Amino acid sequence: MQMDRRIKFRHLEAFVAIARTKRLKIAAEQLNLTQPAISKSLKDLEEILGVRLMQRDRAGVELTPEGKIFMQFAEQSTVALTQGLHKIASLNDVGGAMLRIGVLPAVAGQVLPAAVARFREISRNTTVRIEEGPHGHLADMLRTGDLDLVIGRLADREMMEGLSFAALYSEPVVAVAAPDHPKRAVTRLEQIMDELILYPPDTAAIRPFMARLMLSQGLPLFAKRIETVSAGFGRAAVLGPMRPIWIVSQGVVEDDLADGTLVALDIDMTSAQGPVGMMSWISETPSTLVSVFRDALAEAAAAGPI
Repeated sequence: MQMDRRIKFRHLEAFVAIARTKRLKIAAEQLNLTQPAISKSLKDLEEILGVRLMQRDRAGVELTPEGKIFMQFAEQSTVALTQGLHKIASLNDVGGAMLRIGVLPAVAGQVLPAAVARFREISRNTTVRIEEGPHGHLADMLRTGDLDLVIGRLADREMMEGLSFAALYSEPVVAVAAPDHPKRAVTRLEQIMDELILYPPDTAAIRPFMARLMLSQGLPLFAKRIETVSAGFGRAAVLGPMRPIWIVSQGVVEDDLADGTLVALDIDMTSAQGPVGMMSWISETPSTLVSVFRDALAEAAAAGPI
């Protein structure tokens, strides 16, 4: 039997109320209806289904075998629909809740602004708080409940312990320098081993990927290095008197590369590329706000970086 489009929510609501109270009068009072009106809703439902759902006598109302089966699903449907309506209404309650998002620097200027804009179209009164930092710091905040969601790279197993990950897109790693750097035309990592390098620290998600890349080429860790995830420091240092080469997620320097402020060295770092996605505490059921934001983020990622 297919779902008959004539069945309305009022039919299910009336049926469930009568089945629970076993009295037409009490059910009508609960729904602010007259007794004839609720009786008609039940009659209409039985006519649509073509079966008798209830037996009525002086003692009250009893479900028929067909009614008992229908009650299981009618009750689930009304409860689910009511909860859905309440959750939609709660998205825009005055003085709404706060959504706390952690984000890696590489992602902060990419899909996140578009995702937040989409989210606020749905939940206008929710305060969105964005915490930027390295992977390890944000993952710890997620585990302690100080963040609801983290957007960043998939890290190694140890750093991802207790967290779930849903991939959005893949993020390259690049080596960048000032446009007039003497090593700007090199094509191999071994050619910059004697340079000062801005390098991801242990808490950065790209650190394990870079370590594997270096190992695969038989190269040691850069001896002359400054470890940082600070985008502001990186730009200032690369263009300043120190003249380092900066190994960084491409998303951090996308605009700098586009306008020529920085240049990317032609070094193949494909194996250091990794997925960017949404991380959450694996044992926690997502709240309505988190679920709505996840959808907004997925839509923004599908549309591409801003």
